[in-house]
Amino acid sequence: MQRTLIADALAATAPQRDMTLCGWIRTRRDAKDFSFVEVNDGSCLANMQCIVDAGTPAHEALGDASTGAAICVKGELVPSPGKGQQWEVRAAAITVFGKADPETYPLQKKRHSDEFLRTIAHLRSRTNKYGAAFRIRSEAARAVHDFFHSRRFAWVHTPILTGSDCEGAGEMFRVTTLPGAPNPAEDFFGRSCNLTVSGQLEAEALALGLGRVYTFGPTFRAENSNTPRHAAEFWMIEPEMAFADLEDIMELGESLTRHVVEHCLSQCEADIHLFDAYVDKGLVERLQGMLRQPFARCTYHEAIQILQDSGRNFTFPVAFGVDLQTEHERYLAEEHFQRPVIVYNYPREIKAFYMRANDDGETVAAMDVLVPRIGELIGGSQREERLDRLNARLLELGQNAGDYWWYLDLRRFGTAPHAGFGLGFERLLMMLTGITNIRDVIPFPRTPGSLEF
Repeated sequence: MQRTLIADALAATAPQRDMTLCGWIRTRRDAKDFSFVEVNDGSCLANMQCIVDAGTPAHEALGDASTGAAICVKGELVPSPGKGQQWEVRAAAITVFGKADPETYPLQKKRHSDEFLRTIAHLRSRTNKYGAAFRIRSEAARAVHDFFHSRRFAWVHTPILTGSDCEGAGEMFRVTTLPGAPNPAEDFFGRSCNLTVSGQLEAEALALGLGRVYTFGPTFRAENSNTPRHAAEFWMIEPEMAFADLEDIMELGESLTRHVVEHCLSQCEADIHLFDAYVDKGLVERLQGMLRQPFARCTYHEAIQILQDSGRNFTFPVAFGVDLQTEHERYLAEEHFQRPVIVYNYPREIKAFYMRANDDGETVAAMDVLVPRIGELIGGSQREERLDRLNARLLELGQNAGDYWWYLDLRRFGTAPHAGFGLGFERLLMMLTGITNIRDVIPFPRTPGSLEF
């Protein structure tokens, strides 16, 4: 079906005699001599106003189609005399593909609560807010790929089914073909199988052959948490670089974040301004501020001292050796530095087995990028490339080294310094939109007790 997207029609530089638009009716107003029909096709935030003259075949074909109906409008693109719009379409012919019963169509009102819209996730992309959110999601993903392509990273696809636990936390979804509580040896793979929590370990293997790689795909965590920041299925961006250290990934993480922000401010201007106006006032200024100056940097030791000197009565007490909580991260980014900050060199006791031990014996070469309103956006480290150190750390944590034989092989055969990080894509989207609940930046969120769509 040949048609013009509304985004392209609104960007026209001259009238057009023949134009075909398809979309869903947002509003309809009937007057004595004509009807105003606002149509949206999802290509942009704005609607196209269509004028349907009474007594014409087009008006007869429109019938009683109202909000939610899918229609095709053929007509002439002409200058609009109305305020706030350059063009409108004078309809010559209309086809109604599917009506929406006004008695039961749930999107009759202009404003609905987020809680209600989560119950109709299959329809919420037709609203201004969620149409904007998912267009920003698309553009942010495009920006991620463009960024890594420009730096000669190879996009690799790591397994979703895995036999290892990258994070060592054990919060994984088990996958089986057998009923009940089967013996893993009798299962499909002959051993326990889980959905991955990270593609990092496999990405490391590919980086130590391809040099620079990144994954961008779904990950899963069986954490029974009902907070606005957690979901059971979410997307991760995970670059890995050979011949790289902590400084390299701090630069990479900052540059990636700034690139995505700059791209979305440019390509999603109307959508982001919608969120600035109705969801998070000051959003545009905050995002622009991230581009004006470099991210701050401080060591974990310095961060703890800043928090202790703040005079704040935090819910979670601050002391050296504790993992930073969201309230600590947000204080550092929002109030102390008033911009994103990279905290690095964390105590080894609170970090994963694969992080490279520093010479001080108490910290590892790890870093987190903290941003206002979100807290941790990126977590990464230089990886431990020394076989003896990695073996000792696995033993210390009670891990079965045999489960990581291939990972240890990378240290036996041509080991090299390498580093990488993980960036939670949904947290990036929360930062870009001001949306405060992760369920509202994922089209069909997977959370405890929620698997309807």
